[in-house]
Amino acid sequence: MDTNTETITITSAEMAALDANCEFFGLTPLQLMENAGASIASELKKRFAEDTEVVIIAGKGNNGGDALAAARHLRNANVRVILVGRSKDLRTEASRRNWRILSECGYRMEEITDSSALKALKKTLNPDVIIDALLGTGVRGRIREPESSAIELINESGAFVLAVDVPSGLNPDTGEYDKAVHADLTVTFHRAKPGLLKKESKSYVGELVVADIGIPPGMERLAGPGDVRLVLRRREKSSHKGDNGRILIVGGGPFAGAPALSALASLRTGADWVTIAAPRNVASIIASISPNLIVQPLSGSDSGSILTEDDVSLVSSLMRMHDVLVIGMGLGAAEETKRAVKSIIEDEAVKKAVVDADGLYGLDLPLKASKSKQVIITPHAGEFSKMGAPKPPPDGEERLEFIQEFSLRNRVVTLLKAAHDVISDGKRIKVNVTGNAGMTVGGTGDVLSGITGALFATSEDAFEVATAAAFISGSAGDAAFRDKGLSLLATDVVEAIPGILRAIEIELKSLKRV
Repeated sequence: MDTNTETITITSAEMAALDANCEFFGLTPLQLMENAGASIASELKKRFAEDTEVVIIAGKGNNGGDALAAARHLRNANVRVILVGRSKDLRTEASRRNWRILSECGYRMEEITDSSALKALKKTLNPDVIIDALLGTGVRGRIREPESSAIELINESGAFVLAVDVPSGLNPDTGEYDKAVHADLTVTFHRAKPGLLKKESKSYVGELVVADIGIPPGMERLAGPGDVRLVLRRREKSSHKGDNGRILIVGGGPFAGAPALSALASLRTGADWVTIAAPRNVASIIASISPNLIVQPLSGSDSGSILTEDDVSLVSSLMRMHDVLVIGMGLGAAEETKRAVKSIIEDEAVKKAVVDADGLYGLDLPLKASKSKQVIITPHAGEFSKMGAPKPPPDGEERLEFIQEFSLRNRVVTLLKAAHDVISDGKRIKVNVTGNAGMTVGGTGDVLSGITGALFATSEDAFEVATAAAFISGSAGDAAFRDKGLSLLATDVVEAIPGILRAIEIELKSLKRV
């Protein structure tokens, strides 16, 4: 095994996200497939003579496409390709291209769609090597026909078996299986999948080689549409109001528009229910901004203009009916407001919180160690002083290291808003490069907080949520900038969110790597 990647794993979901991000930044599936195919061929050439008889048993996804690419690199071998399925049903453009190339160049190629034909092959199939490219990392649960018979064919062949990425049928994340290929050699790509390293998987994986397919280390740090894939949840037809996220936004006072922007952004990101809890004197103003807003007036001070400690009990009771707290937008910096925010964030009813703007004054860092409370903070560099922290370095590795260390020490996920956003949970780190100079207009940070809250309501990984939110917000800002230029408003960014989400969903469907 490649000792440089032996203990560094990547889940199948993370690998799918990375594939999507590669495509977004210009590293195409066809390039990755070509490199994967070359790696497979290279490992066989190390072990077998040039005239070895090789049979490729391929599925319809990119896993099969990787093996089709390998066939071209096995130039002097006797290669036969058996596709389990119809070539017209190949799922990706990259796989279709490689199939066409082999077809046009006269390779021996067959399409088998039923289990009886596969069972009949057992009597005549006698290759030196079988390349198992039947099922990729997306397989879960019981194996159906004709794939079940194909796995039996491979296991009973007596040939040396090379599995592409993961032995077909083996769960790449857990090592579990219903029926799986017994490989002599598994060539997995970029990093080992955790299921391949399980002790109980050894007899199925055989020798494990982690192949470099040309994904640069910097790519893993870049936020992209794949990160959105990790947190977006499909809305079920049977779902009811609130099943897709209930967000409580505590904001307003000196600034009435800020919490409204957050709420509208949450709704545009897909939240079912958003409540704004605001001081009494601004509650009616906020409600008048849009009929889509639900506003709960708070008692506030004698003047009813700011959040006070008298409001904590009402906010606590509201929080018990919501999934996520988003707090800070437009609250102001009155001392009694800071104390109220601190009490709200520390309330046991708050399990997930997004803290922005003036809410940062209420953070008592480091947060107490807790398995039940997750906090995402979204400051810009100048707002670190609100938390009693030094300003981050201006750029480069020093800035990344600062945010990572700050997040680890204070037990928060930090989303540093900047020209290039930095996101870290103290262990992982991402950089988001979407966004533009037009987004310096007031209110875009409030939009980001709303997006973050909506995603957090239906996902449990705060780091993944913050990364996806930064990418969506920046991409929506870029879409608004293309239309409005430097005249864009925060509301333009809100209205661009649905188009960005639709574009990401369409792109991810076309990039499914199985």
